[in-house]
Amino acid sequence: MTDCLFCKIISGDVPAKVVRDSARVLAFRDINPQAPTHVLVIPKDHHPTAAELAAADPPLLAEVLGEAHRVAVDEGIDGTGYRIVFNTGAQAGQTVFHVHAHVLGGRGLNWPPG
Repeated sequence: MTDCLFCKIISGDVPAKVVRDSARVLAFRDINPQAPTHVLVIPKDHHPTAAELAAADPPLLAEVLGEAHRVAVDEGIDGTGYRIVFNTGAQAGQTVFHVHAHVLGGRGLNWPPG
């Protein structure tokens, strides 16, 4: 998609601080971090929401989740705890409509969120 920010990051047209890059998934630091570790994990194929990705390509959704865990390991937060968040839809806070998982950690995360 030519107007999708995350597609532009994947193509290299928009810079990002990449932390993991596999054949089908990219992970990069959030430009407005909400925790000491805040990394976005996205599929390289464009799917607007987590629900649409789950319906279209469940194995790719599993890859996104696996990469999210590997980010937590790489960042050293897997032992203390971390959160993986998919905002699905505008009312849930999704602002970029290319599915992405937020990996958050490095501090206590309260519940309920938001």
